Amino acid sequence: MKLEHVGIAVSHLGMSNELFARLLGRENYKTEKVDSEHVITSFFKSGATKIELLESNDEDSAIAKFIKKKGEGVHHLAFNVEDIHVEMKRLSDLGFELLNTEPKKGADNKLICFLHPKSTNGVLIELCQDLKN
Repeated sequence: MKLEHVGIAVSHLGMSNELFARLLGRENYKTEKVDSEHVITSFFKSGATKIELLESNDEDSAIAKFIKKKGEGVHHLAFNVEDIHVEMKRLSDLGFELLNTEPKKGADNKLICFLHPKSTNGVLIELCQDLKN
């Protein structure tokens, strides 16, 4: 597995896009609405990895709840995998708790699955696999 992106929960995507554009010296390359997660995402390239800004578009979404509880900040680490089904089974067999039993469509043309933070030292982990076009 390699680090694919770092997800950052933000309250205001427009302001955060401006901040990260100044910080990284480049504009975001993609904005996308992800209905399954009730978020709007914005991606920045940073070396070999990416930064994903996540703004909630539903007050009951996981991102909205995260921000209410912890404030803006690092939300998850995402790792790219070759076969998400194989990795989900492998990690489940090792005792990691999966938050979903089947992968779902995520942002940036990916299949995704999350591991519960209580089984990963308090860090939300996302597995992601590129979808074949």
